[in-house]
Amino acid sequence: MNSGCSPRYRYSPGPFTLEAAEAVAGAGAGLAVLRLVDCSLVSLPRAGSDGRPRYVMLETLRAYGAGLLAPAGEHAAAAAALAGYAVRVAEEAAAGSQTSTGEVAAARQLDAEDPTMRQVLAWAMDSDPVVAARLADALGWWWWQRGRLTGQYRLLGELAGRIEPGSDRWCAVQCLLGQAAHLSADLPGALGHYTAVRDAAGDRGSSRVLADALDGRSFVLLTMGRLAEGTEDGRRSLAMARDLGYLVGEAMALQALGIAAFLSGDNDAAIQLVHQQQRLTGIPGWIVRGHSHLLVMALIDAGDLASAASACAAVLAGCRDSGELLSLPPLLMLMADLDVQAGRIQDAAAHLREGLQAAIRAGDWFDVAANGLWYCAVLCAAAGRHAEAVTLRAALDVHTRPEGGSGPGSPGDARRREEAQDKARQALGPDQARAAEQRGAAMSLDTAAEYALMLTTPAPPEPAAAPGPGLGRLSPRERELSP
Repeated sequence: MNSGCSPRYRYSPGPFTLEAAEAVAGAGAGLAVLRLVDCSLVSLPRAGSDGRPRYVMLETLRAYGAGLLAPAGEHAAAAAALAGYAVRVAEEAAAGSQTSTGEVAAARQLDAEDPTMRQVLAWAMDSDPVVAARLADALGWWWWQRGRLTGQYRLLGELAGRIEPGSDRWCAVQCLLGQAAHLSADLPGALGHYTAVRDAAGDRGSSRVLADALDGRSFVLLTMGRLAEGTEDGRRSLAMARDLGYLVGEAMALQALGIAAFLSGDNDAAIQLVHQQQRLTGIPGWIVRGHSHLLVMALIDAGDLASAASACAAVLAGCRDSGELLSLPPLLMLMADLDVQAGRIQDAAAHLREGLQAAIRAGDWFDVAANGLWYCAVLCAAAGRHAEAVTLRAALDVHTRPEGGSGPGSPGDARRREEAQDKARQALGPDQARAAEQRGAAMSLDTAAEYALMLTTPAPPEPAAAPGPGLGRLSPRERELSP
């Protein structure tokens, strides 16, 4: 059936529009599809996630037709025509995603076209790497928004090896690799990808991909605790984006500089930079939502918990309405922190668990490490589970201090962490505290995440006289992990 096809390429029974059929088979294909519907060989149209009617061909008919393509010498032309259609749709959606009004419609269209995009990308990886690079570049924002980017890391690395090193397409793929590595908590790897773009594109003058690479470097360096270098790259990215009229790049650079201000303890400057970003006209919602957690963190750090809670709830609602996955974890974890400070321990556990689950589902291991473990430690400390709090803090330190960095967080965060840990260590005593720290330091990130999920599992109904503090009754597996 797949004679002449790449081993990774298979004809998939995905739904298709009449437009797609005509793009592949010519102007008369639409009428042919309707006749096949009348013959019950193609399904009646159903609305996809974008509201457009789509048809599904019976798999037996699809297999039969596919088997005729190669002997007739039409396979290559049909595959190339479908690739042209997919690239056009993806690039139009990417353009829509860069506006303040087109983001949701663009994402829903790509949701509906997902089987076609997968099929074309598989074909193009072997048959036309330039087309594969164009498609990956156009889909990158959607992969990020839907929590799929980390899952594309291996494919993107392979693609980077098949296109001309240093070319614009290669640089775009390297930026996607940098984003995926950052989400995977591989900060040195992320820095390497962004630096490769800076070095390759830096002598060609200002460009959007260079502004993106500088912005990416800024985020990674700031996370590593290298504030001066991160701030400088953020300033360079901002100046370049403004010079190019690159609105999304300007918004991203303002976010990086806001993080730099927050990490240096200047909450007022951080809040001003967020507001400056939000005043930009036409910024897509996925960028605004993705960056709003900085405003919430700065408000918490400044002690304005009511404003922080209001802002966090509003952005969470926007994430849920748009179906965006990747901005959920840090916001849910911040909501958990606000719950703890208000004494709502069970609400905090529920928000934290949902945030951890969303981060794991999206492959966002950086948020699991930098936020999930920290806020779970805060939660355990508030519930009087001091050994668990110390264990989680030790795991956090192992997984958030690359290259000797100080780990994420503002000076206010650092003070809160140390005060909580000092209290927990005093409650445990030296020997128990040391044992808890050793246990946490030995945990892989996967194990630490599983441990945090166990600690936030809702408790079953307990008898009124049930003894002992905690967020819920320990399961056998939790007793095994718990100090």
